[in-house]
Amino acid sequence: MNLIRAAVTSKRASMRTLRKDTIIGMATIDPLLDILCCPVSHQPLRPLEKSRLKKLNALIAAGQVQYVDHSAVEDKAREALITRDDKVIYLVVDGIPVLLPDRGIGSAQFTDPI
Repeated sequence: MNLIRAAVTSKRASMRTLRKDTIIGMATIDPLLDILCCPVSHQPLRPLEKSRLKKLNALIAAGQVQYVDHSAVEDKAREALITRDDKVIYLVVDGIPVLLPDRGIGSAQFTDPI
């Protein structure tokens, strides 16, 4: 009986951890950063810093940001990943990196660096 209680308690603890990681967002991606890369250049990805994310969101709000396929970025970015060479930004939506070639945001479109 004690083994069953221990198993149930362990399962509940792991579920709480899972919920916590899901709420945190980028915390669930951090272990994946070692294997995630840009689908085009194969450059490694890293989280976009908060100060740069704030600048990106200001440009998105002003309607000045486009995806690689030239469609406008309309939704505010809560999280994003950027290639090591700072050339492409990929948004993270609901904790899931959107690593589609046409959904990258090229940094060359910005007159001032983000």
